Amino acid sequence: MTDTGLFIDGVAITLEGREILSLTRKVAPGEVLTVMGPSGAGKSTLLAYIGGFLDSVFSTTGRVFVDGVDVTALKPEDRHMGVLFQDPLLFPHMSVGGNLMFALPEAVRGRAKRAAHVAHALEGVGLAGLENRDPATLSGGQKARVALARVLVSSPRALLLDEPFSKLDADLRAQTRELVFSKARDSGLPVLLVTHDEADAEAACGDIVRIGA
Repeated sequence: MTDTGLFIDGVAITLEGREILSLTRKVAPGEVLTVMGPSGAGKSTLLAYIGGFLDSVFSTTGRVFVDGVDVTALKPEDRHMGVLFQDPLLFPHMSVGGNLMFALPEAVRGRAKRAAHVAHALEGVGLAGLENRDPATLSGGQKARVALARVLVSSPRALLLDEPFSKLDADLRAQTRELVFSKARDSGLPVLLVTHDEADAEAACGDIVRIGA
């Protein structure tokens, strides 16, 4: 494997002998693969497998490659997948800047350099100057943007989106979708989106896989 992007190679997930899903797909850098299906169809299970945090009650076959590297047996932290969930999951005991600082790779050294990375990331999501804000004082849309910025500063190899827009109102949902997808395109990140919302799939402008129908 020398291709760039995310390659889901013959992945099958079973629970107690029943197949939950089976999938082979390639997601090129900057593109979005949307997996749609009702609750309980296995969408989040697929993300958990790719991210490396699938519960051991499931049985799996197949492999996952990122930029030609087989990550199937790697620990979650070594896969470098950026994950966004339905909730922003910001650390409440840290400032906005502290949340981003926590995610910065160790390779970014020096207080000034790390602070500059955080400032640049916040500016990139329209939140310049909010380093010292308490996450509890932010709106829902702002929290979603901080969560995105935190993922991006971690230098992920791919983005895994577990219905991250579902709790936003219609206007914010559209704005946040566009921001996430545009950042992924600009950064050349392959994206796997799971959702049950047709508008999310349409906005992603990529291939769609339907499961559990």
